Amino acid sequence: MNTRVLVMLSLLIGIGAVLHAIMPPFFLGMRPDMMLAMMFLGIMLFPRLPYVLLLSVATGFISALTTTVPGGQIANLIDKPLTALSFFGLYIALRNLLKKVTAPILTAIGTVISGTIFLSCILFVIGLMDASFTVMFATVVLPTAVVNTVVMTVIYPIAQRIMKRSKISQSLPVQPLS
Repeated sequence: MNTRVLVMLSLLIGIGAVLHAIMPPFFLGMRPDMMLAMMFLGIMLFPRLPYVLLLSVATGFISALTTTVPGGQIANLIDKPLTALSFFGLYIALRNLLKKVTAPILTAIGTVISGTIFLSCILFVIGLMDASFTVMFATVVLPTAVVNTVVMTVIYPIAQRIMKRSKISQSLPVQPLS
């Protein structure tokens, strides 16, 4: 693993943690997960499986430490790796099909996947499987998807320019996508 990439990924995790901590809650103590946007950005900037796994586990632990949702610790530890691997698979599949992958659309899809996994875990851990998944999905996940999409629309082009100017991606050895 390249030290420069690890530093960049840790900066993204740190930025995501700060954004996650200062974001006000929407519904029943649940707040938008801004760490997701930073995790998705890290996956798109450095699309290698070892980086994705490390990023997802670190993001899961930091999210678990900063969550305010009852049962959110376990849900974050399950949600982030599954979401990261799903997002990585979508990114790789669409990158090969399309010339230009649209980061905001992938972010919206990834946020919905994450929210679905997170809410399912929360409702299972708390034991409220009869609770209204639809209401929680509509009041927390969908607004979070919108916020993350807007954030990615602004941040992704800036991050691409920074990557080109800093030449971090050029210093990486060429590796297969595995």
